Amino acid sequence: MSEIDDQAGQDDGSEAALGAQVQAEWAAERAAVEAAEKLRVAEVEKAALLVREKLLAEVASLPLLPGVYRYFDAQDQVLYVGKAKSLRKRVSSYFQKDHGGTRIGMMIARIARMETTVVRTESEALLLENNLIKALNPRFNILFRDDKSYPYLKLSGHAYPRVSYYRGSVDKRHRYFGPFPSAWAVKESIQLIQKVFKLRTCEDTVFNNRSRPCLLYQIRRCTGPCVKACTDDEYARDVRNAERFLLGETQEVMDGLQALMMAHAEALQYEQAAEVRNQIQSLAKVLQQQAVDENSASGRDRDVDILAVKVQGGRACVNLAMVRGGRHLGDRAYFPKHVDDGAAVALADHEEEEGAGGVAAPRSVEQQVLEAFMAQHYLDAHVPSLIVVSDAVDSALTDALSMQAGYRVNTQAQPRGQRRIWQEMCVKGAELSLARLLSEEGSQQARTRALLEALDLNVAEIDKFRIECFDISHTAGEATMASCVVFEGHQMQSGQYRRYNIEGITGGDDYAAMRQVLTRRYSKLAEGAQLGTARLPDLVLVDGGKGQVSMAREVFEELGLDLGLIVGVEKGEGRKVGLEELVFADGREKVYLGRDSAALMLVAQIRDEAHRFAITGMRAKRAAIRTGGSRLEDVAGVGPKKRAQLLQRFGGVRGVAGASVEELTTVKGVSRELAEEIYRVLH
Repeated sequence: MSEIDDQAGQDDGSEAALGAQVQAEWAAERAAVEAAEKLRVAEVEKAALLVREKLLAEVASLPLLPGVYRYFDAQDQVLYVGKAKSLRKRVSSYFQKDHGGTRIGMMIARIARMETTVVRTESEALLLENNLIKALNPRFNILFRDDKSYPYLKLSGHAYPRVSYYRGSVDKRHRYFGPFPSAWAVKESIQLIQKVFKLRTCEDTVFNNRSRPCLLYQIRRCTGPCVKACTDDEYARDVRNAERFLLGETQEVMDGLQALMMAHAEALQYEQAAEVRNQIQSLAKVLQQQAVDENSASGRDRDVDILAVKVQGGRACVNLAMVRGGRHLGDRAYFPKHVDDGAAVALADHEEEEGAGGVAAPRSVEQQVLEAFMAQHYLDAHVPSLIVVSDAVDSALTDALSMQAGYRVNTQAQPRGQRRIWQEMCVKGAELSLARLLSEEGSQQARTRALLEALDLNVAEIDKFRIECFDISHTAGEATMASCVVFEGHQMQSGQYRRYNIEGITGGDDYAAMRQVLTRRYSKLAEGAQLGTARLPDLVLVDGGKGQVSMAREVFEELGLDLGLIVGVEKGEGRKVGLEELVFADGREKVYLGRDSAALMLVAQIRDEAHRFAITGMRAKRAAIRTGGSRLEDVAGVGPKKRAQLLQRFGGVRGVAGASVEELTTVKGVSRELAEEIYRVLH
């Protein structure tokens, strides 16, 4: 018995010794980890100190001249672009103060390096600053989307000019009027010109081949120059009057028509006088509908831009209303990014520039947003000589715009008369647009939360929740196209959309197409995610049921990705909207969210956008295949006549592509060398 007790005592002692040893090892390991962490922190602090010392040395060597500076983080991403009257004074102010946990303090903590550019004047600095902002998209600048694709009204350079809607680069052979804030405004102006001046709107190919007048002539919307129903002088007169009307010279047009009517009457040409009288009445009716007062179409008020800004709920709206030729054409709303961060840093910039040795004038967020919009919007666009604004702007900005435009640009913050009416209309438009945006964003955020709850997803930051959705589109197996659309930050991110040409599969095999697009999309992303250089989406939607989800599961298993990311959108009974069910790749049961579910509304929105993006790409690809696109046109030596001969000889591009080199040489004007080039391009 004593031997057993002795053995038990020895076992207890060995276990205690073992436990002590394990604890000692854990303590040593913990101490090593803590020491390594302290060493890492010390190294990080030392590196940060070295970076700061390097930056301070660079700042000390900066000149006391105007210029532009750029801050970059450790990943070489642009943080901020700013201008300065004196580079050394402005840049040094960032590092001489303790900004604490403010937005500008957060930015300074991330600065790893900087670049500067010296210019001659403050105006040049402002222009360069906004060029760089548009090009670099800095994190702490107020950014506006670069959207200058305004529509224009075009008068062609034809012998009988055609009036038409136009959007694109300008051709000096034609005349352009605008820009207009919307396509609707252009089309309304075209209708007015048809009613009053009766200019043609038909394509030149139609015009050149008419043998009798069209319906527009019958309903008195065109004078029928295609069949010589009017003289050349009469049509040229209507064109001149239309141009003057678009330029705002309405009274001159009315006076000219009055004189012409009296001349016809005195010559006893009563029918012609009656036609001119009808034209005068139509023009008078149009002017009455436009409600243009005596001052609005005179002098500099013929072309005016009106700008109003509204800030609320962390979002901002700048509403731009346009007056062209004395006519109010409508407005367009713009919504900037980085409003809070950009306004905070820009305010600090202004205080440093204006407050040196004194007290800086207060600058509101509205002023900061308005100035950012004007600088970025008018950088490479037409600037009217007068801009009516809702808030006063810095005179340096108007000086820079004047220097760029080549004429004096004035701003007016407290207008009277008609300009005051325009300003009030523009302010109201900004308020309504911002209210609509906030309402839509609130709805989208609610939908995002509903989807997260329905799928029981755990996302750290809901504002960064990312969904990628895939769809396949083709026509009976022809021109197969896959789309990938992205939803992030509670909205569709069209700039991140991608299309994929699907090749090397059996036509109509949607499963193979889905395998190909997912493999191409995530093979590199999977590697980047493992290295920490890329981010995978939080959810992957595929438009389809069990078959498509099974294919997606195979791809994700091969790539070692989480199957819980995959969700299929399966159409319900009768393919009716609202009956869709969600299919999961990780084995969970199908889920029906309900017809009125906010989560289903979001899923349907993303799925429909993927379908739209896929089908538009497929149609373009199909049209290119069926017509040969522009490949035949791109062949050197094949002009319009030879192209027409080739298409007529072989019955279309497919026939040309199917012809041999010898067959191509049978077409008049096609040499052996040209036939070989055509064959090479089409194959």
